Amino acid sequence: MIQSTIDTAIAQEFAQNLAEKGPSFMGVTVFDPNMLLMLLIRFAANFLVCWIIIHIFYYKKSKRKDYYFTFVLFSVTIFLLLFILQNLSMEFGFALGLFCIFGMIRYRTETVQIREMTYLFVIIGISAVNGLSMDVDYITLLAANLLFVAIIWVLESNQFLKSASTKIVLYEKIALIKPERYDDLLADLKDRTGLDIQKVEVGHIDFLRDVAFLKVYYRATSDQINTIDHITKFS
Repeated sequence: MIQSTIDTAIAQEFAQNLAEKGPSFMGVTVFDPNMLLMLLIRFAANFLVCWIIIHIFYYKKSKRKDYYFTFVLFSVTIFLLLFILQNLSMEFGFALGLFCIFGMIRYRTETVQIREMTYLFVIIGISAVNGLSMDVDYITLLAANLLFVAIIWVLESNQFLKSASTKIVLYEKIALIKPERYDDLLADLKDRTGLDIQKVEVGHIDFLRDVAFLKVYYRATSDQINTIDHITKFS
């Protein structure tokens, strides 16, 4: 006859843990108030930080509601995905692999500009940090989020880092594209476009039609981004 001894301390601790987590069904806790509270607090904090970055820094200049929609959903999806995976005791490598897959997603319906891709990566990174940092103290986590916001604010407000706006112009006065007539070309473009043009680059030249593609660099009158400036060819 085999006798077994039960450690009463371990048994009491196990029973206490079950009582704290609440009732379970098929081995899965039905309701864990502590975990739910943790989820809601971290979700609200992550959403607030991402909203500040999206609404105040990105949308203020671009006015792109489609990317606004995309960034918000990316933030929510990445945070919940990694939070739930971590709390289900999934392997960290698997969670990180999913994060990398989401980070490499590209929209093939249109060319995504570098600014949008940068903000997308930032939103994914913040959501991943907030979703995976269960063992990090709140002060450190708050400092990390504030660093994200502060650095973006500094970069967006720095006049030195702002690049000149550009347009692609199909130009018909092909005689003015000669290097010695650069000043005449610049004056003609300023007069016809009304833009504060800083520099002009000559691209493709079509002598059969007497036209040339010019890339015009100009100083924009506002901080809003004109997305059609990036079009470089006809569809």
